[in-house]
Amino acid sequence: MKVEKMKKLATELVEKLEKLKQAELAAEFSWCWVSFQNDQNSTGVIEKANQALVALKEAREKNAKSVSKKLVDELEKALA
Repeated sequence: MKVEKMKKLATELVEKLEKLKQAELAAEFSWCWVSFQNDQNSTGVIEKANQALVALKEAREKNAKSVSKKLVDELEKALA
């Protein structure tokens, strides 16, 4: 995981998940992100970010305008 890229995306990702009615996943990612900032254990962040990526891609398949391609691409780069 590329920490600097994820740091830039974290807030936008949480907001987008909430807009997509994925509030539980948004809360879980947010919690894992704060935990990561404290203990530097990226396991939870990576797991939740991958789940978020799946959710974003599914939303994009249903309606391409609901999620920007840039957000999906940036998240993929941050996870690489």
